[in-house]
Amino acid sequence: MIRTTKLSLLSLSLVATLATGAAKAQENNAHAAPKPERQAWTFAGPFGTYDRAQLQRGFQVYREVCSNCHSMQSVSIRNVGEPGGPEFSEAQVKALAADYKVKDGPNDAGEMFERPGRPSDRFPSPYPNPEAARATLGAVPPDFSVLAKARSYSRGFPLFVIDALPIPGGAYQEHGVDYIYALLNGYSKNDDPNYNDYFPGHKIGMAKPLSDGQVEYTDGSPKTVQQYARDVAAFMMWAAEPKLEDRKRTGFRVMAFLLIFGGLLYYTKKKVWSAIAH
Repeated sequence: MIRTTKLSLLSLSLVATLATGAAKAQENNAHAAPKPERQAWTFAGPFGTYDRAQLQRGFQVYREVCSNCHSMQSVSIRNVGEPGGPEFSEAQVKALAADYKVKDGPNDAGEMFERPGRPSDRFPSPYPNPEAARATLGAVPPDFSVLAKARSYSRGFPLFVIDALPIPGGAYQEHGVDYIYALLNGYSKNDDPNYNDYFPGHKIGMAKPLSDGQVEYTDGSPKTVQQYARDVAAFMMWAAEPKLEDRKRTGFRVMAFLLIFGGLLYYTKKKVWSAIAH
């Protein structure tokens, strides 16, 4: 009888544990963010390249909207005029730099001073220090420089294996930029500007930053949240990996060299050993 009672108590305890675990799993699933959909980007794949017009529009969105809170301190102003990026003209880069005020010094009197920006300057932060940003916004907004490479998500097995292979549907390195695009389009509740479908827990510190018609494009592109999000996400990808095109060209040349070299080694081996009996 005692043994039967102990088994019954053990069974009840096990059932309770399983029920609790199931309830917690259900609760976690209810709050879990969905995986972003894979987007089509011009820079995707082993032969991808940046769309110059898209990068210029993305920079416009960053400058007019995002730069009010987010810094981009690992990128110099001159970089937006270099090959492989937005490729603004030299005159445009100089005019852009002059629009910024940069704190410099000390001067001969030992004082700091402001001067017009130069192309060699980094993009200035909207706040003098993290403490000022935290006091104004309640948190320090992440720097834009490498955000597109710093953000990611797991696609699970076997997709994460396929992502690493240079095959059709593989060589997938756009997790971060897909996430950023989904995040900017994930504000789904008009009565809660901080609710986001794709942010873990669904409560994000950044209220909805984009709205239709907010940025005036001059090239005829749609003035919609979807277009703004796509353009600024592509620009952030360039900011995080400005030498992407050079890297892909170098990789293609290396692979071509290795294939030719491997073929020459094979035929050399066949030639050297063909006359020797085995």
